Amino acid sequence: MRRRRVGGSGLSVSRLGLGTAMWGEPLDDEVCRDLLLAYVQAGGTLLDTAHSYGFGRSEQIVGELLRDVVPRDELTICTKAGVARTPDDRVVDTSRGALLRHLDASLGRLGTEYVDLWLAHTWSDTAPLEETVSALEYAVTSGRARYVGVSNYSGWQTARAFSLLESARVPLVANEVEYSLVVRDSEEELVTAAAALGFGLLAYSPLARGVLSGKYRSGVSSGSRAPARSVSTYVRDRLGARSTAVVDAVSTAAGGLDVTATEVALAWVRDRPGVTAPIVACRSVVELHTALASENLELPPEIVAALDDVSD
Repeated sequence: MRRRRVGGSGLSVSRLGLGTAMWGEPLDDEVCRDLLLAYVQAGGTLLDTAHSYGFGRSEQIVGELLRDVVPRDELTICTKAGVARTPDDRVVDTSRGALLRHLDASLGRLGTEYVDLWLAHTWSDTAPLEETVSALEYAVTSGRARYVGVSNYSGWQTARAFSLLESARVPLVANEVEYSLVVRDSEEELVTAAAALGFGLLAYSPLARGVLSGKYRSGVSSGSRAPARSVSTYVRDRLGARSTAVVDAVSTAAGGLDVTATEVALAWVRDRPGVTAPIVACRSVVELHTALASENLELPPEIVAALDDVSD
C-alpha cells in the first residue's frame, strides 16, 4: 500500500486507515485480531481509535494485539480524547484536565509510552480553546504524542487552533472529519484551510455509514445496522433522494470499471484535495479486503467529474 505524508508534516501513513470504533462493541477480540492482521499484511499502517470507543475496550484490544500479534513500530496509532461514554450518556469535556486524563488512560490501555497522533475529538464551547490547545502542546513536549491535531473542527476552528499551536512551535498536522460522496460539508472551508495551513484531512465514514456500498439500495433490511437504535439516526439521515442518486451513480461507475461500489467511493475520497487517507471501519475480513482493493483503483477523470456533479 502506498503512503502519504499527513499534511506538510514528516508523518507518513498508508493511504487507507483502519478504524476501530466497533472493536469491543460489537466486534469480539478474534474478529479484531483477524482484521488487524489482514490490514498489516496488505501494507496498512494507520490505526484509528479513541478514548470513547467501546467504553475504552477498543484501545484495550489494540494494546493486547500490539503485545501479541503486531509489533508496535509497524503501526501509526491515532487516538482521540475529549469524549467519554457512559452506559447512559456521551460526555464531552475538552478541558486540559480531562484531555490529559483521557490521554493517560489511553496510553495505559494501549500499553505504549506514546501515540503517533493525538486528536482533540470534538469542538466544545464549554472549555476555552486555549486550554484545549495547551493540552495538545503538553502532550508533544512531554513525549506522550509525536504529533497532534483535531477532529470534527470547522475551518475557522481549525485555523484558530493551528495559530495557537504555531505560537508554541507545535504543528497541528491533521483534522479528522466525516467526508464522503454523501457528506461533503467539509469542503466549504476545510479543503482551503488544509491547503493554506498545511494540515491533512483524515476522512471517517467514507462510505456514509455503509450507504455508498449499495447495501441499502433495496431498503433497510432487518439484519442491517440501520434498525439498531445506536446507529439508526446516522444511517437513516443518509438515506434520501439525493443519496439515492449518488449511490446509483457510484454503482454505474463500478459496473463500468468492473469493480465494487465500495472501491469507487473510497478511491473518490482518497484522491480529494487535502485528504491524507479515508478511514474504514469493517465488520469482517471480507469487507476489509473489498476496501483494500481500492488501493489499485485510479478513477478516470470523466468518472470523477460525473460523481462530483451528482453529489455536489
